[in-house]
Amino acid sequence: MAKKREALDYHSSGRKGKIEVVPTKPCDTSRDLALAYSPGVAEPCLEIEKNPEDAYKYTTKGNLVAVVSNGTAVLGLGDIGALAGKPVMEGKGILFKRFADVDVFDIELDTHDPDEIIRTVKLLEPTFGGINLEDIKAPECFYIEEKLKEIMNIPVFHDDQHGTAIIANAGLINALELIGKPIGEVRIVVNGAGAAGIACAQMALTLGARLENMVLCDSKGAIYKGRTEGMNPYKERLATERPVRTLADAMVDADVFFGVSAKDAVTPEMVASMAPNPIIFAMANPDPEILPSEAQKVRSDVIIGTGRSDFPNQVNNVLCFPFLFRGALDTHATAINDEMKMAAVKALANLAKEDVPDSVVKAYGDTKFTFGRDYLIPKPFDPRVLLRVAPAVAKAAIDSGVARRSIENMDRYVEALEALQGRSKEIMRTLINKAKSCRKRVVFPEGDNEKILRAAQILVDEKIAIPILLGPEKTIINRIKSLGLDLHGVQIIDTKDSPKHRQYAHEMFRLRQRKGVTLAEASRTMCRERNYYGAMMVHMGDADAMLSGINAHYPETIRPALEIIGKQEEVRGVHGLYMLVFKKQVVFCADTTVTIDPTAEELAETAILAAHKARHFNVEPRIAMLSFSNFGSANHPFTQKVIRATRLIKEMAPELVVDGEMQANVAFDPDLTERQYPFSAIKGDANVLIFPDLNSGNIAYKLLAKLGGAEAVGPILMGIKRPVHVLQRGDDINDIVNMAAVAVVDAQQTNEHELNNHCY
Repeated sequence: MAKKREALDYHSSGRKGKIEVVPTKPCDTSRDLALAYSPGVAEPCLEIEKNPEDAYKYTTKGNLVAVVSNGTAVLGLGDIGALAGKPVMEGKGILFKRFADVDVFDIELDTHDPDEIIRTVKLLEPTFGGINLEDIKAPECFYIEEKLKEIMNIPVFHDDQHGTAIIANAGLINALELIGKPIGEVRIVVNGAGAAGIACAQMALTLGARLENMVLCDSKGAIYKGRTEGMNPYKERLATERPVRTLADAMVDADVFFGVSAKDAVTPEMVASMAPNPIIFAMANPDPEILPSEAQKVRSDVIIGTGRSDFPNQVNNVLCFPFLFRGALDTHATAINDEMKMAAVKALANLAKEDVPDSVVKAYGDTKFTFGRDYLIPKPFDPRVLLRVAPAVAKAAIDSGVARRSIENMDRYVEALEALQGRSKEIMRTLINKAKSCRKRVVFPEGDNEKILRAAQILVDEKIAIPILLGPEKTIINRIKSLGLDLHGVQIIDTKDSPKHRQYAHEMFRLRQRKGVTLAEASRTMCRERNYYGAMMVHMGDADAMLSGINAHYPETIRPALEIIGKQEEVRGVHGLYMLVFKKQVVFCADTTVTIDPTAEELAETAILAAHKARHFNVEPRIAMLSFSNFGSANHPFTQKVIRATRLIKEMAPELVVDGEMQANVAFDPDLTERQYPFSAIKGDANVLIFPDLNSGNIAYKLLAKLGGAEAVGPILMGIKRPVHVLQRGDDINDIVNMAAVAVVDAQQTNEHELNNHCY
């Protein structure tokens, strides 16, 4: 009952339903209105009249899909009617938008007449870039899709059929690979002769299964040659010539079961009768044909998947339709053909074999996934699905001749898709590309940490950096093997047995002998303290940057760097910066991690260094010097410090756009600035925030990240002689990769100044 109430509240609270239309262009002034509507709108209309393809250029057509249903086969609810099915279609729209940034209008048609549906949808063709047919009962759905594909010049896709088939067959490919059975030899049983069941069977045949090894069943039993009851042309195509009449007969010695039928359709006895290492995809919703626990009681060698998220190997259509349409829309495809569907199958199957990112692990309650019997299909919240499936589909559309728009550079297309997932992806991809242009050696003192090793694999695979791992060699090698990684050729250094131990100890003694450090202490430190060893590698030129801190407190990482590498000669100290990436903007915050109570001189230095760092990220800095007052409105030592710092910045770096002291809201409110502070150089458009002390800076960036939904990249150390950056205990693998890219770009900049820009 609680779940029912929760679901109803979800749909009825606030703005009713789940979707809204949001304008993508400004419409705030009379000029905007004249451009959006009359008279300006006439111009794109005339262009489209001359060239219909320009509709993709001037309208939303190229990113707009119609989800069309008559409500005759809604989820597990059956024929509940078009209006009652509307919440499902709105939900489909959310999934399109959330996973692939595809816009949707849901269209519920109050008719059971297939020809009426066909006529109506055909008339909608000028509006949409694609048609997603949804929850229309069989066999009418087959007829409707076939006819629409014949008469329409945009993609038409019945997700209940093909989406289920694509994902289930991706799982089948991987399951057969695991157990070593060729698809052409396995016996397949499909229970459920509706849209999804027939599509699963057809897809398996396309993959190489043989019709003589397949049995299709419905509620009346096996579908065989000569049967008359409950038949239609679509069932007839898959009728078997074998002498089987029931599902139980068909299951004997079967290798594969696809179920899109009903709860408890499969008994334990049926499972027991199957061939060794049986593969069962029991996809009935909400309850499968047999529960995994029941199947596993009968035999331990069963591989099983369901349609539910609380069991392994979930067949979830959201893994398919958003990304399939994304690739089709981006190529202005005229259809979704078998080649595009097969590309999606193979892309999903291959993705399941890759290392799973921490973001996915966290989304599923810190459950770790490794390719195998319980992980054959990627998870819906894996952000890489968009980056694998959409390009594969787009390429297949181009290669098969249904694309009206070619994609010349597939790598750039992938980057554009990545940008759809958030501004942070776009920003970091730019930085990663910079890192790739001249790779540097990054030493990881915590080289035996699992996250570090998995991040190192990405750095190697994507050619971002050359990782160096510090730690016990045997432990690291064993951990690499247990994680299934391939880090062959990556340098592993056990600091206790390092041939450079003596040289490093003497150098530390030279640096620290007047700070109370003896040669013996230096020798022990180089042996035991990996952060000191890593910092020495950077100092001696044996590494270009260091990244550490995932297992340590912040001071434990920064102290060795300061003692061994030290600050740049021309700066007063080291400062900390965070980059906060919001949906529509990037903001740099400093100092957020190092200097507790900076002087005016130190604040000025922080601002100048932060501005230089912003430019590393291709952001032109606009610096707001923050305080509790605005432009002299309060006379207090705190505000006077910020006023003096602002003056110093203008003297030392007159090319920078900077102003202050100002309150945080003034830094981001153009209207307020225009009304009350028109003289300000910052017109409510700040992107670098300099805080008056560590207290305010640390609190503010964490609040912004948590409540504002920003992705925080950092902490980035500024002012240190060579690149050293600190990881946080909660960092995931992507955070580590991002910080490694930051370190590499820093090393590139450092080497440029030293005229020693060697790339690896």
